[in-house]
Amino acid sequence: MANRRASITDLAKALNLSASTISRALADHNDVSEATKERVRQAAQELNYRPNQLAAALRRGQSKTLGVLVPHITGNFFPHVVHGIATEASKSGYNVLICQSDEDVRQEKKNIDLFMNAQVEGILVSLANTTQDFTHFNDVKDQRLPLVFFDRIIEGFQGPNVSAVVLNDYLGAYQAVSHLIEQGCTRIAIFSGPLHVNINKNRYQGYLDALQAHGLPLRREYVSHHADINLKSGTQAMRKLLKLPQRPDAVFASNDLAIVGAMQVAKEQGLRVPEDMALIGFSNEAFTELTEPTLTSVDQRSEQMGRTAVRLLLKLLNRPATAAPLKPVVLEPKLIIRESSVRLPANR
Repeated sequence: MANRRASITDLAKALNLSASTISRALADHNDVSEATKERVRQAAQELNYRPNQLAAALRRGQSKTLGVLVPHITGNFFPHVVHGIATEASKSGYNVLICQSDEDVRQEKKNIDLFMNAQVEGILVSLANTTQDFTHFNDVKDQRLPLVFFDRIIEGFQGPNVSAVVLNDYLGAYQAVSHLIEQGCTRIAIFSGPLHVNINKNRYQGYLDALQAHGLPLRREYVSHHADINLKSGTQAMRKLLKLPQRPDAVFASNDLAIVGAMQVAKEQGLRVPEDMALIGFSNEAFTELTEPTLTSVDQRSEQMGRTAVRLLLKLLNRPATAAPLKPVVLEPKLIIRESSVRLPANR
């Protein structure tokens, strides 16, 4: 018995008391004698009894738990978002149940089912990059369970129990590419993820519009889209670029890992960064300050995103079913300029 948690039933058997008496004694009810309470407390300690807080909460009609689903917990961005979520949830007395989809829509669907079966009070989710069928979220919406998307969202998916928090990815990309142009770059490549994902689509549009605004043509051979944008895809894309008759003089990637891969290849080929090839990433991962040269990147306000997502969800918990949908919250990006993109002496 001492090797596992005892239940109220175990205590009742050990003390020859009813389960209801044990429960009232543990709750310090006045109708139980002090002597009995002391016997129960001593037995609980000896038998390693711990109350099931979740079961008690469910009996009250509340689990005080939020489900959090992310594509992965590697890198800097999602761990910081989750930290913001957990911190903000704790302030309001909520626990978080964290799952990852591993960028797999099938696992995403399983995790949503898990959350609903666990009777969480709300779900916060960032989509897998393979998600194009959203019917599993219709079930959440139909059950009026508060649902907040963050970062990767379903655009146009609305309901009285649905909201979202995103970064202005378009602006982040526009600022990054404009900065490269201001540094004298005229042949700018982009490494992007799949365009059915909102963040990639918006960053790509920011890239296109920045080129157009500065009178630069779009060169299709400089555009690379990848199912999974990471170190490997950045390395592969850079090798292809350097085989072109006219290589680009800058690369913007919608992921910091991809731009690190690009930097490694550039150095292998004897190119100087930023003199021969200026580089900018997206996310402001911790390692961007440790590379040589340090990497310019777009900060995604990760922890702020997590905190904002929880605040939105708590608003949804307390809104009537007939209320109008809450508008998505759009956070402003910040371009962190470091050595990898600064080519003009006046800006060094």
